[in-house]
Amino acid sequence: MKRKPKLGQNFLTDDRARHAIADALGDIRQRTVIEIGPGKGAITDILVPRAGHLVALELDRELAPALAARYADTPTIRVIEDDVLRIDLASIIPSGETADVIGNLPYYITSDILLKLFAAGAAGHLRRAVVMMQREVADRVAASPGVRDYGLLSATAQMNASVEHLFTLSPSSFSPPPEVFSSVLRLTFAPRYGELQVDPEGFDRFLKQSFAQKRKTLENNLRAAGFSPQHLAQAWPASIPKMARAEALTLEEMSELYRALAANA
Repeated sequence: MKRKPKLGQNFLTDDRARHAIADALGDIRQRTVIEIGPGKGAITDILVPRAGHLVALELDRELAPALAARYADTPTIRVIEDDVLRIDLASIIPSGETADVIGNLPYYITSDILLKLFAAGAAGHLRRAVVMMQREVADRVAASPGVRDYGLLSATAQMNASVEHLFTLSPSSFSPPPEVFSSVLRLTFAPRYGELQVDPEGFDRFLKQSFAQKRKTLENNLRAAGFSPQHLAQAWPASIPKMARAEALTLEEMSELYRALAANA
């Protein structure tokens, strides 16, 4: 029977792709792996014999019980019917250990899930994630400074992780086919706040202010956020052009400006 998709679900049917996604996690024999949205188990079936322990987070009220029944006699997998945005990830990871994450992220909450993963990575709970998302979002996450796609999501992602673009899948790899292409990224969590000598909460807020309006210069965005012209003039590093936009600056340059503004407060 054909099952009407709910929650924006598009189930992966490409056999080569599901193996490539699972392979991208590397050796997980001694690892805890969290799978976000396992759906019908296309990738779960590959992970179960590989992972030391697998936690499958499935929100769908029909799919979660079906998965739990399928693996009822498999002690290394735990199926949890819950929303990844609500659950405390640290609570499902063994104390003192880190976990890996894998999953096809729902398009409509991709950014929210990524932010949650970055926070868990910064807290030392996650090592690596292999995640699939809409190609346009993946392009933004992986973009380099100076290109059109670079923005707040890019800067936030790259402050928290090393980003690798692995491959892109066409709509025909799914059932039902989505209207968009999907890309798979590998994120290796490595927060840079200490390296760049900035405090996470303050610098994240500064990035949001800096990218508030993409067409405005960085200086104008910061003025709109409450920085006075005098403060900006006194603190502005000579290495950063006055008419620069945030999208053109590296994280090193952004952190230099942040530290200068803090020192001249």
